[in-house]
Amino acid sequence: MESSSKEATACDGDTASGGASPTNDGSLFSEGERVLAYHGPRVYGAKVQKVELRKKEWKYFVHYLGWNKNWDEWVSTDRLLKHTEENLVKQKALEKKQGTEKGSKSGRSAQTRTRSSADTKADKDDTKTNSARGKKRKNEAGNEKENVSSEKLMKIQMPATLKKQLTDDWEYIVQMDKVVKLPRSPNVDEILTKYLEFKTKKDGMKTDSVAEILKGIRSYFDKALPVMLLYKKERRQYQEGIVDDISPSTVYGAEHLLRLFVKLPELLSYVSMEEETWSRMQQTLSDFLKFVHKNQSTFLLPTAYDSDKLADSKGKGKDD
Repeated sequence: MESSSKEATACDGDTASGGASPTNDGSLFSEGERVLAYHGPRVYGAKVQKVELRKKEWKYFVHYLGWNKNWDEWVSTDRLLKHTEENLVKQKALEKKQGTEKGSKSGRSAQTRTRSSADTKADKDDTKTNSARGKKRKNEAGNEKENVSSEKLMKIQMPATLKKQLTDDWEYIVQMDKVVKLPRSPNVDEILTKYLEFKTKKDGMKTDSVAEILKGIRSYFDKALPVMLLYKKERRQYQEGIVDDISPSTVYGAEHLLRLFVKLPELLSYVSMEEETWSRMQQTLSDFLKFVHKNQSTFLLPTAYDSDKLADSKGKGKDD
């Protein structure tokens, strides 16, 4: 999914109107309701699992159908659409548009990619009894035999304490109206450099493949941050801090880098690579998170968060 993030994602365009009418409590959507949800530029089938009113705004905890529960997230009303024929047509139109835009580069339709992703869980359950159908799906996705299937999401092992950090990060920003103080030290660029130095010293030599993977992480971070790694209230800070072609990786730190790792499995699923390369990357990314965990007391600190000055000024004299 493209966005997050999983509000960790940016999304523009339509709101959740689509024929929606408020429930008795004023919420547009109810628990257990099947909906369509924006995630980046795409729309996915989802189910509302929880509904809460936070600071006069309805929030919905959604599960993306066919996706790992790690992608479950809280979203606002403008990220959701009613599950209607009209909106299903809109979803297909967006898929077709994405397929057209990516077709010239990757040679495969984004619409096919979205469908096969949604079917991943079912395919795994039916592997033994429907192996022929599984092979057919892979062929339809345009993957060669030696390449990783588009249905396979990379499994990056994240230590439990880092998962808790992501939860704390959400609470600091969404519930406590805080933001990460910028610039961070060490920043993302420095953390990646420290890891490369650690690996070089440990292995006794500089590994080109590791350096190339870290270069890719830096590139993904710089491009993904403004699109899918910021909460809504962090956007003003980004616009003020990232000017004159400054790279986000030299300003932001481990807090936002961890958000990228939540989204990397899906981002990398669009990249066609050989099994050996896939495995090496998966191992390197998991090892990098172990390195961050080992240095958590240096890279990730509660003191890195400060109150959002703009939110404070707006909140003065108002009753939330």
